[in-house]
Amino acid sequence: MSTTEHVHDLGMPASNPIDAAIAASVTTQGEKQTALKAKDFKTDQEVRWCPGCGDYVILNAVQSFLPSLGIAREDMVIVSGIGCSSRFPYYMNTYGMHSIHGRAPAIATGLGVSRPDLSVWVVTGDGDSLSIGGNHLIHALRRNVNITILLFNNRIYGLTKGQYSPTSEVGKVTKSTPMGSLDHPFNPVSLAIGAEATFVGRAMDSDRKGLTDVLRQAAEHQGTALVEIYQNCNIFNDGAFDLLKDPTTGTQWSIPLVHGEPLVFGPDGAACVVRDEFGGLRIAETNQVDASQIVVHDAHREDSSYAYALSRLSSQDLRYTPMGVFRSVQKPTYDRMMAEQLDVAAAQGSDDLDAILGGSDTWTVSA
Repeated sequence: MSTTEHVHDLGMPASNPIDAAIAASVTTQGEKQTALKAKDFKTDQEVRWCPGCGDYVILNAVQSFLPSLGIAREDMVIVSGIGCSSRFPYYMNTYGMHSIHGRAPAIATGLGVSRPDLSVWVVTGDGDSLSIGGNHLIHALRRNVNITILLFNNRIYGLTKGQYSPTSEVGKVTKSTPMGSLDHPFNPVSLAIGAEATFVGRAMDSDRKGLTDVLRQAAEHQGTALVEIYQNCNIFNDGAFDLLKDPTTGTQWSIPLVHGEPLVFGPDGAACVVRDEFGGLRIAETNQVDASQIVVHDAHREDSSYAYALSRLSSQDLRYTPMGVFRSVQKPTYDRMMAEQLDVAAAQGSDDLDAILGGSDTWTVSA
């Protein structure tokens, strides 16, 4: 497995075709070009994923909606770790870094804190972010750094040829679990909400409209935004999400999340979400309950317990899977609070880093 870094340096003059293209988006007067199109975010690199991989759809969706954000390419950075999804920076005509396994959230945190003027994105997979990168992910989420994290979940290790991952279901037979996995899988949305992430969403690679809508909301959010994207690996885990993709079963088991709308789903709205006797959520037949009992989705609810209960509706076999934005709340961002601390330190004349690190209780050891 290669850990070679692919870096577009943020402080150096353009020295390759990608940097030259980025530099070309700034006029001679220093004004940023705003009338970008999808093609402006495409590089000259050959996109090399397996034919039929869901990553192609996600890449195309991201490149297509980014121009609408009005963000100049030189103001955007995409950081990835290791895995199939982590090739993303090669194909985006922005600044980017192909970093090391699981560490993309940590690198993006440093970048987001030191350069709050940038739009910082992380592209990662279920193995990259939830296994070796688990701690980096949850701390980025709880700190609420202003970054956007796209977590491609195909429930398998694809790059290393088909081992079970932290999201593989119990009993999953793979090259590394020939008798079936014994591990209970992570629910990435539950994990993110448990870490108090201020924005958490879920989308499907093949649902272009739904994916674009969630991505747009995540990009506009101030703070850490995590979007879990169900992404089919047609080589090592093909059909993992067919229950939700099949027109005959998808509407039966997918719960669309629209803020302010009742949680009703299924053919002819036959099913709905209501509260259970313990304050959690459960599925009921719509014609068996009063309309007032049906839960109205509130993505902006400050208390995260509702969003967490919503994330627990789905089972390992994907029945009753909410799709959309689970939670979107506003809290102070880490980068802003850090900047405020630095301003206070400077105003007090205590911004000497050596003095701060040394403190007042120091001594010198002589030879």
